[in-house]
Amino acid sequence: MFGIFDYVKLAVGVLAGLFLYHLYAVSIGYPSAARAARAGYVLVAERTAAEAKAAEMERQRNAAAQATEEHRKRLEAAAAQSAKSEITREAEIRGYELLLSEKNRKCLADAADVDFLLHH
Repeated sequence: MFGIFDYVKLAVGVLAGLFLYHLYAVSIGYPSAARAARAGYVLVAERTAAEAKAAEMERQRNAAAQATEEHRKRLEAAAAQSAKSEITREAEIRGYELLLSEKNRKCLADAADVDFLLHH
């Protein structure tokens, strides 16, 4: 049978094995803890990706709204400038016609001729 020294050697071997497993688990990480961390990681990663996608869509929506507002303002400014230039042009035409009438001369150009000159 076994002697007392055999039992001591067996106990020392078991303790050495447990000590080596503990060193491995501490240096590498406990496998059960790693599995538990990986199980929750997928859900966290999916949630983070969804939040990032939502934030990007919000940013794009805000940028589109801002661009639309700026375009509307530019369009209003262009319309105001066009109306102002139309008024100025009409005033110049009236002034020129007044100058011609003071000198007893007539402008033989009709509205179609004026439009042709303005657009060509």
